[in-house]
Amino acid sequence: MMKAIKLLSASIFVAILAFALNAYAAVTLRYQNNDSSDYTFEAEIGGSTKKVTFYGSRTGSVTIQGGSSSAVIYTKCGKVNVSQGDKIYIKNGCISFN
Repeated sequence: MMKAIKLLSASIFVAILAFALNAYAAVTLRYQNNDSSDYTFEAEIGGSTKKVTFYGSRTGSVTIQGGSSSAVIYTKCGKVNVSQGDKIYIKNGCISFN
């Protein structure tokens, strides 16, 4: 009986830990916006839709909070798949990796 309780406790702990780690997963990007305009795009991460803003004429970092280490950003030029640590460039409202 005691062995079953320990096994159940360990299983519950692992499930809670996995949920907690997934809840704090995020994608942090370095960006360079070569346009003077700010851009706010929709991003999908871990099944949720978020908004992400890139400020004009600057280099910076943004973090998209969600349950994944990758995300999809929707721009006027199409969708862009990004992953944790990517460096992106914005020109004419479009995202590129060069």
